[in-house]
Amino acid sequence: MSVVHVGMIGCGGIAYGKHFPSLAKIPEVRLTAFFDVSAERAHDAKEKFGTPDAKVYSSVQDLLNDPDVQVVHVCTPNDTHAEISIAAMEAGKHVLCEKPMAKTSEDARRMLETSERTGRKLSIAYQNRFRADSRWLKEACRKGELGEIYMAKAHAVRRRAVPTWGVFLDKEKQGGGPLIDIGTHALDIALWMMDNYEPKNVLGTTYRKLAEQGSPANAWGNWDPAKFTVEDSAFAMITMKNGATIWLESSWALNTLDVDEAKVTLSGTKAGADMKNGLRINGEEHGHLYTKEIVLGDQWNSAPPNDSAEREARAWIDSILNDTEPVVTAKQALVVQEILEAIYESAEKGQAVSFV
Repeated sequence: MSVVHVGMIGCGGIAYGKHFPSLAKIPEVRLTAFFDVSAERAHDAKEKFGTPDAKVYSSVQDLLNDPDVQVVHVCTPNDTHAEISIAAMEAGKHVLCEKPMAKTSEDARRMLETSERTGRKLSIAYQNRFRADSRWLKEACRKGELGEIYMAKAHAVRRRAVPTWGVFLDKEKQGGGPLIDIGTHALDIALWMMDNYEPKNVLGTTYRKLAEQGSPANAWGNWDPAKFTVEDSAFAMITMKNGATIWLESSWALNTLDVDEAKVTLSGTKAGADMKNGLRINGEEHGHLYTKEIVLGDQWNSAPPNDSAEREARAWIDSILNDTEPVVTAKQALVVQEILEAIYESAEKGQAVSFV
């Protein structure tokens, strides 16, 4: 295989902001099929990014019936991820699905089972793994430079940046708010850095404090409290089977100046690291405490592709061309989904949720 024909299901903001421009830079990719609930958006995407003979389909199934489409990108609301991804794999297509993996862990498990049964590749779009600082820190963790990482903080906090478009505020469509939207990125990075995918128990809380008030200062305009049916903040303590602890903080709207997104702080037996103010390593050496600010050289910042979304797309297409495992595996993404669901369950029940 030297050329990959890609079909896009969902031609909204994430497709335009990430998938289309990234795929357009990959010589082996041909965008040949488009579907969106808005035919106008699908036709617009075809004109801007499609091949001359690209087609716009009137249904998901019609696109999946196209024998020339080898890969499908799913960029739709969370409650449709499983249905579309499973149908695509059943139709013989490899699938890159936007995060989170699904609305529920049951749906995510069905997706993984279908991938294993059909032999079709399935990956989830966690593009923050492909940032220069993420890749550098992952390599340091892989080499054991931090030692055993037994404490991590996963940061996903905004002061006032509630997404007011689409279905982000709709619990039925999305399954949740900032936890499942941006908390999922931070949790994915933490688990990936630690290479630890065995949770033991979760204690979580969710809040709807500012959701009821509205905010003229919100980055994307004020929201309608009556339509804000998800949490505005969620926090959790996650204990892993080996005793490690992960603190997860996620919010779209919180009265704090300590804001950051898709970042982690790590503490190991040899050293610690954080991404909060650039990339820093800390520890003890020759009887003295040290803090090192890491300056990422050309191999991390300048080597193309140097954009995280483009690097994600390049790695995904390479896994198709070379028949290798995707960087983000469905098994890893399933654990993220299971932990997120356990946090919601814990918050609802007011008690810890156990995995064992």
